[in-house]
Amino acid sequence: MKQRNIALCIIFSIITCGIYQIYWFVCMTDEANELSRGSNYASGITALLLSIITCNIYGLYWAYQMGEKIDIARSRNGYSGNNSGILYLILQLVFPMVGWALMQNEINNLIEEKW
Repeated sequence: MKQRNIALCIIFSIITCGIYQIYWFVCMTDEANELSRGSNYASGITALLLSIITCNIYGLYWAYQMGEKIDIARSRNGYSGNNSGILYLILQLVFPMVGWALMQNEINNLIEEKW
């Protein structure tokens, strides 16, 4: 696990016409799974394939689930959960890149505290 520069992730996603965004999606999902220590969650590749197959309907569920995983990881580090799943779900509907940036920010903070 490593911290990612959010601005660079967004820039690379735009420059590569979304190819880097696929990589970012998979890495972010796997890191959130590892931080929350959840074994019942879909891996990054599985989540990506399900999002593609369902025309991003699974992507909405993924966004909510990411909020739940981040809240679990935050509570394990002694912080209160802030029910961010609903926020990420709404942002996934309106402007996904903002939601992803917020998710990555939380993951970066959790990685910083873990190491």
